[in-house]
Amino acid sequence: MTTDITPGGPAPLAGIKVVDLSKILAGPYATMSFADLGAEVIKVEHPEGGDPTRGWGPPFVGEDATYYLAINRGKKSVTIDLKSEEGQRLIDRMLEDADVVVENFRPGSSLQKIFDYRELSARHPQLVVLHISAFGEEGPLRDEPGYDMVAQAAGGLMSLTGEPGGPPMKAGYAMGDLGAGLFGVIGVLSALVERARTGRGQYVTTSLFECQLAMHVNWATNYFADGKRPHGLGSAHPNLAPYQAFPATDGYFVIAVGNDGLFESLCVAIGRPDLAVADAFRRNRDRVENRERLAEILSEAFATDTVEHWVTLLKQHQVPVSAIKHLDEIYDDPHTEAIGMIGTVEHHTGDLRQIGFPVSYSGVRPPLRTAPPRHGEHTREVLAEFTPTLTS
Repeated sequence: MTTDITPGGPAPLAGIKVVDLSKILAGPYATMSFADLGAEVIKVEHPEGGDPTRGWGPPFVGEDATYYLAINRGKKSVTIDLKSEEGQRLIDRMLEDADVVVENFRPGSSLQKIFDYRELSARHPQLVVLHISAFGEEGPLRDEPGYDMVAQAAGGLMSLTGEPGGPPMKAGYAMGDLGAGLFGVIGVLSALVERARTGRGQYVTTSLFECQLAMHVNWATNYFADGKRPHGLGSAHPNLAPYQAFPATDGYFVIAVGNDGLFESLCVAIGRPDLAVADAFRRNRDRVENRERLAEILSEAFATDTVEHWVTLLKQHQVPVSAIKHLDEIYDDPHTEAIGMIGTVEHHTGDLRQIGFPVSYSGVRPPLRTAPPRHGEHTREVLAEFTPTLTS
């Protein structure tokens, strides 16, 4: 299959049909990714209200909250009551030529029992089913419900976020849900590759909790090595220094010193070459052990001028540095425009700006194909194949 991605042309997942039975964020983010890559995605919603995120506002654009609009482009919306016999019959017909099903039914719920994978695979052996839960398939928490903040708390992220001694903080992004969505995408794509060899689909599972643990990476190995309970370091890094935010006269900026050579360049830039040869700071391990003292020295130096001054100067010395930007500044930045990460889709209210897919293929980014669908917008179109009376 070609990997050309041109408007109206073939795409990596062209020909793949996804039935999206999920709601909220993790599942819909995964299925939007499939849609961006060219799959046909049918979003199945309850006839009364649909995906709850349609009401997660303000702000709203038309009748839908922007939260919903952010994660559902490229899909077709079909309204079906999954608990009704007719609804189950329609879904079963729909799965006859489907490749992927994504669902986040609560473990032990009636819907999970209705759409049991063993029964689905017996009738539709080609199906790859992705199940996203809060805490996974086993263990004492398996039946617990969960939202992103619960995952951030239970999975450790909140204990590592915030200033030392301060209150716990959640990440600004929904890292619990988004992490599970992204790992779910990886799971489905690898299962499709295996299906190409074996001809059979499989049951792919992930959870918000598991994905939080997967993203501990260096925090986990630090703890396994020394047994010390990790805690929040503000903007600082547990294994590098200086690697954090510093205050200037008019705001904050960050520096990321990842090796001793960069530290030497930083010291030369601020007129303190002596720091680079001092025993307390010469090597990264020394700087990490003496991070508080080093931060005090650097903070005193940076407090003498503006963010723009320091960013300009440190860039001249090849020190990784950035002002801390707000979203409006990022969206208006020439670099954001140059890489084409923001596009528009034709929504019934007018042009709708969207953040694009963050991967390019041979230099081409997947196009934004269609707007997030209105509730039940494609019910008649999609179900006409199975219920001809809908066309009359």
